Amino acid sequence: MAEQDENLDVILGRLLRIAMRRRWWVLIPATIIAPCAALISFLLPNHYVSEASILVEGQQVPERYVAANTTTDVRESLLIMTDAVLSRTQLLGIIDQFGLYPKERKSLVPEQLVELMRGNIKIVPTDKGSEEKGLNTFNISFTSDDPRSAQKVTERLTTLFINENNESSEEQSTGTTKFLADQLATAEAELKQWDIRVRDFKMSYLGELPEQQQGNLAILGGLHGQLQNTMASLGRAREQQVYLQSLLSQYQDLAAAGVAVPGTAAATTNPADTIKAELAKLRDERADLLARYTPKYPDVVKIDEQIKETEALLKVATGATAQSKDETSQQNSTPPEPTERGSAIAQLKSQLEANRIETQNDLAEQKDIESRIAEYQRRLNLTPVREQQLADLLRGYDLAKKNYDDLLNKKTQSELATSLIRRQQGERFQIIDQPSFPLKPSSPARVKISLGGLAAGIAFGLALAFFVETRNHSLRDEEELRNAFSFPLLLGLPLTLTKAEERRRSRVALLGWLAGAALCLLIGATEFYVYWRS
Repeated sequence: MAEQDENLDVILGRLLRIAMRRRWWVLIPATIIAPCAALISFLLPNHYVSEASILVEGQQVPERYVAANTTTDVRESLLIMTDAVLSRTQLLGIIDQFGLYPKERKSLVPEQLVELMRGNIKIVPTDKGSEEKGLNTFNISFTSDDPRSAQKVTERLTTLFINENNESSEEQSTGTTKFLADQLATAEAELKQWDIRVRDFKMSYLGELPEQQQGNLAILGGLHGQLQNTMASLGRAREQQVYLQSLLSQYQDLAAAGVAVPGTAAATTNPADTIKAELAKLRDERADLLARYTPKYPDVVKIDEQIKETEALLKVATGATAQSKDETSQQNSTPPEPTERGSAIAQLKSQLEANRIETQNDLAEQKDIESRIAEYQRRLNLTPVREQQLADLLRGYDLAKKNYDDLLNKKTQSELATSLIRRQQGERFQIIDQPSFPLKPSSPARVKISLGGLAAGIAFGLALAFFVETRNHSLRDEEELRNAFSFPLLLGLPLTLTKAEERRRSRVALLGWLAGAALCLLIGATEFYVYWRS
């Protein structure tokens, strides 16, 4: 490690000695190149940069109330707007409006002027914070050789960006709303078709639908009750028919014999008592029905008619019984009148005819009720099938309804978002830093050019110095002598100068230092002047 440090010191010492010996080769190129670079920097034209900052401001109404209907990233929107603003038509219009590039317009075609102006425009997004976030601000700058033109063009560019953003946002929002409106119309037509299918299905299978099952069950239970009552009424009518036929046979026998048969009424059951028992039974049934139904219920109305018929029959039976008793008491003294017996027989035949008609009506009603029971039973049996078919239809209807409601909600939200954009309350661009008026040129960087020229002069001088040193093979010290020859050094003679030579050498060295200091001062003055003018 110590040996490496010693070798490094030797190399640095040697390089320093070379630089001191060849100092003029270094100073003269540096003195020439540095002023030339400074002069060139002043010959270059000034360029002024005007800059403006634009803030991307979010919508003013919270998104939980009105959701934005544009999902394009701001960076992507900025790229699209940049292409629109920096289009050939826009830039040529700005060039003509502000009279830009008067010299270049003489030699360049419009396309070249457009490319030249695009190179002078810079749009730089600005992200604040260490975390990666969405774009919130961006800067627009324009470079020109005139500060007033730079400011005016920057103002025009910011205006174009703001207008383009408003127009593109409104156009995109309006397009979204129109698309949703078209989709909503299609969904509405589809929903109407499903509604028609469901309605036609319900009309085609009315009475077999699942929602009518409970009603069908209730009606079926009522029909079974009506069937029982009808069958009971039919049984009573048949019993009454048997009784009336028996009574008619007795009267006909009496009429054939010309006398009343004593003991006939006594020997058999009194008809009036039987009818009274039947009337009491009917009244009990009516009271039982009234406990469950209203007086206008069909079974109650029917049993009321039966009660009226039975009461009329009771009157006839009571009269016949009284007549039979009179005939019995007068059988040997007064013969029965044929007219009276014919009238009683006619009444019994009339009652038999009414009973026959009632029986037919009961049978017809029984068949009707049984057919209705079969129909409602068929409906109940088909209800599960209709329920499955209706479920398939309703599933499609529900999907169409859900799609329609979803599109309607989205369309409403899109209309609200479009209204916000039109009222300038949506996402928008806002200028936070107006286009600046440049007071000093941004380029050329004269200090950097001058310092660069100085560095280039020193580097060129060092290169020349080392080149000259390598071309000179003189031996200047013992070390070089030892390195040049392999034999050992036997004797060394010191340099001996006269006083005149020493004075001459001192004067030359002084003049050399003064000249070097003057050159260094010249270089320093040049750099200071460049800095001061910049």
